[in-house]
Amino acid sequence: MATTTEAAPTRTYPSLRAAWIPMAALCLAFFVEMVDNTLLTIALPTIGRDLGSGTTALQWVTSAYSLTFGGLLLTAGSIADRFGRRRVLLVGLAAFGLISLAVLAVSSTGGLIALRAALGVAAAAMAPITNSLVFRLFDDTALRMRAMTVMIVVGMSGFILGPVLGGTALAHVGWEWLLLVNAPIALAAWVGVRAGVQPDRAADLTDDRLDLPGAVLSIVAIGLGCYMLTSGIEHGWASATTLATAVCAAAALGLFVWHERRTKQPMLDLRLFADGTVRGAVIAQIATSIAMAAVMFGLILHFQYAYGWSPMKAGLANLPLILTMVLGTPLSEYLVKQFGHRVACLIGAVFLGGSMAGLAWGVDHGYLVIAGFMVTLTIGLRTVMTIGAVALIGAMPEKRTSMGAALNDTAQEVGTSLGTAIVGTLIAALVTTSLPAGVWSDDLVASFFHGERIAYAVLAVVVGVIALWGASTLTDSREADEHP
Repeated sequence: MATTTEAAPTRTYPSLRAAWIPMAALCLAFFVEMVDNTLLTIALPTIGRDLGSGTTALQWVTSAYSLTFGGLLLTAGSIADRFGRRRVLLVGLAAFGLISLAVLAVSSTGGLIALRAALGVAAAAMAPITNSLVFRLFDDTALRMRAMTVMIVVGMSGFILGPVLGGTALAHVGWEWLLLVNAPIALAAWVGVRAGVQPDRAADLTDDRLDLPGAVLSIVAIGLGCYMLTSGIEHGWASATTLATAVCAAAALGLFVWHERRTKQPMLDLRLFADGTVRGAVIAQIATSIAMAAVMFGLILHFQYAYGWSPMKAGLANLPLILTMVLGTPLSEYLVKQFGHRVACLIGAVFLGGSMAGLAWGVDHGYLVIAGFMVTLTIGLRTVMTIGAVALIGAMPEKRTSMGAALNDTAQEVGTSLGTAIVGTLIAALVTTSLPAGVWSDDLVASFFHGERIAYAVLAVVVGVIALWGASTLTDSREADEHP
């Protein structure tokens, strides 16, 4: 397949305001793929009644999306670096919108699961490319940091607000509209990308052939790895299903590493991990996602079950996360400017671990205390996530920026699965494997708080150690270019 690209110099922008068209389009693309992660969660009971679905089938309605999405990120990044980032994003947006319209033809749970899996494929073609393209819009380091901040805030807002938006919509329309709304959003993003983002130049793309065996092995390894964590919660860590999946995932990962080391044109050059910046940024991003997923999962249970709040109220209770993402920008930028990537990321890691420890103490001290630690946690998230993304993409070869963004997203997907698995397993072991609906007894609430305290204390150590480890290998650079 030939790659046709423009030969003109890549256009960059002097400010975020000047780049409002491509920024708005890329933010829309990122928002729709992130909100789709959680939007249907609130609608699962309604879907179950309408389609006659069982509990396991409903779980696959959400899992099908995350498994195809996580498994295909590296492959999508490799394809984008070969055939054009803008081109692949436009294809992904078009597919996402059209597949969402197909919900009108869904009449069974199996059909919905297949549709969600297809949406995950399309989203994987969007996620790493939106980040690599927004990075390409600017030459200035500070502008790149701010642009990444906007993307992270938009993406996390979509992830957090999914249940709130879904619960509000369900009061007025059928659950199918939660997917149909993707189509006009994807169309608007497609138009904005087409108008505001320049086609890739041939000089900015790699001419390496696609590493199809590596792509297949990466999909199998990541997909099975994420499923193993889901299976551990659902079937037990010692179950035959979980153990078999773990063995197969490890075998696929081993084959992937073996293949990538011996092939002349690997999909992912493993020698990149010898660079402390690449290695440290990936490790730090895993830590941020463990913390984010664990807190989101734990607090959803906390607010809706222990407090008995409605899904909408519970969603609104997470607003400190979003507000701090926005308002914490000056602090994060100051830390980077003053100390460089490594020290700023170390400070962020301390915020992460300290906030998890604070939540372990504060779970039974009321919402205001919890909200306070949500603020400090988000300062850590905001700092580490942005520095990690900027440093990782900046450290990649110029022709592999989409692969850098894909590595960033894959690390976050792995961290999300780990965080959810850790909290889910500890709550199941310390409290109960079946959380009853309705008003909880005082004894059950007390038991749940006890389980939360232990879970967050364990996570404080896990997140703190991983984040500090990753941050310690970054450089003191204040620039986006991390090449030694």
